[in-house]
Amino acid sequence: MSSSEVDPITSDPFDQADDDDYDLYTSAIGDSMKTSQAEPMLPNNQAPATLPSTPYENGSPSIGVQSPQAPKKSLHSFDEAEEDQYIDISVTEPSRKGDGMGSYVEFQINTRTNIKLFKARSFSVRRRFSDFLGVHDKLVSKYLRAGRIIPPAPEKSVIGMTKIKMSSSAQPEQNSSSEFVERRRASLERYLKRTALHPVLRIDPDFREFLEADHELPKAHNTSVLSGAGVMRLFNKVGETVNKMTYKMDESDPWFEEKTQYIEQLDCNLRNLHLSVETLVMHRKDLAVFIASFAKSAAMLSNCEEHTSLSRALSQLAETEEKIEALHNEQANADFSIFCELLKDYIALVGAIRDVFHERVKVYQTWQHSQLMLNKKREQKVKMELNMRTDKSSTANQEVAEWEAKVERCQEEFNSISKMIREELEQFDVNRVKDFKETIIKYLESMLDHQQNVMKCWEQFLPEAQLILVQDEMSRSVK
Repeated sequence: MSSSEVDPITSDPFDQADDDDYDLYTSAIGDSMKTSQAEPMLPNNQAPATLPSTPYENGSPSIGVQSPQAPKKSLHSFDEAEEDQYIDISVTEPSRKGDGMGSYVEFQINTRTNIKLFKARSFSVRRRFSDFLGVHDKLVSKYLRAGRIIPPAPEKSVIGMTKIKMSSSAQPEQNSSSEFVERRRASLERYLKRTALHPVLRIDPDFREFLEADHELPKAHNTSVLSGAGVMRLFNKVGETVNKMTYKMDESDPWFEEKTQYIEQLDCNLRNLHLSVETLVMHRKDLAVFIASFAKSAAMLSNCEEHTSLSRALSQLAETEEKIEALHNEQANADFSIFCELLKDYIALVGAIRDVFHERVKVYQTWQHSQLMLNKKREQKVKMELNMRTDKSSTANQEVAEWEAKVERCQEEFNSISKMIREELEQFDVNRVKDFKETIIKYLESMLDHQQNVMKCWEQFLPEAQLILVQDEMSRSVK
């Protein structure tokens, strides 16, 4: 690696371009192209400024297979091909259905698209939270083994839903607009939008049925934490965790080795930043509480102050502090909804990338096991031939042929998933840079608007404070 390139492992995952010329406000796609240039492994010495015609078709060559690379289109050609198609999804109107512990919350999903596979151009359906988990499980079962990065669905919250179920149904509007329901609504909308960005997942039959079928979907019982499938998933997750800890793949591809380390570093940095933003939100809320206490004290002091102008100034100060308290609460909510939730989503996305990497390891394990069994069958065949066991030679030949075919299939599957992961990570980097650019700009605009409103509050109070000085000087001159 030359001195002008950036190591994707040791550098900050949020700044993968050259430090000298990196600009947050440059094109997100341009930043991603710089990222690709920093990668040490490129197939067939191809220039990294090009991408496949779609990010999920005919990308890098298979690992271990010296096959010619498919022709690629430039990144701009990909954008031009995709800009004619769009799909816009929003989640609105949460409403509570039923009473007691059997109640649940439904959301309305509004979709507008010009993709021809959909039956209409604009449609709306109502879905409950378990429906979202059901369609996510279907996508994982279909595409994870192929190496696709499946956007993770929002996590279940037993405590949050229990509070909703136990609350009174006499005021459904208040329940529907609760903080928990609003956060869940926003997270479900982000999940659908992120899934719809994927050119393969958005046209999946199950995903299309979820968006446009005007009938109620079959209840996804296996999404329940206490269901049999939920218990099995828990045991499988424990087994997967043990497998990840105990089995270390002998990685022969430096690209995957470096990307694995990069993903680990990215996850660590995202978690640290998420913790910092959560702390910032808590400090803003604490500051709002202290300001409210100060405003209350100033108001009480103004009521007992005999000096008229001073009493009025203290009253105005209390009102100003109350306005600033509301502004700090608004900024704390903006910090959470704009920045904190994005970081939480990307931490989950990094977890999905880890799952894809582990799926590749599992495919490799199957391949190596098949190769080991093939070697054993060949040894048994040789022993039979040496012992003149001609009666079992046909069976031995058949077993060897079966295992040879299985080894070939496993190798092809390993090459296929490795190729797909490369392509998926390319598009992940493009989307990540774009998301963080847009979010940081939006966050800075929110901060600027907040500070301007704070300044306006103090500017409105300043004449009242100056009036006290003027009246004090006038009273002194009279004396």
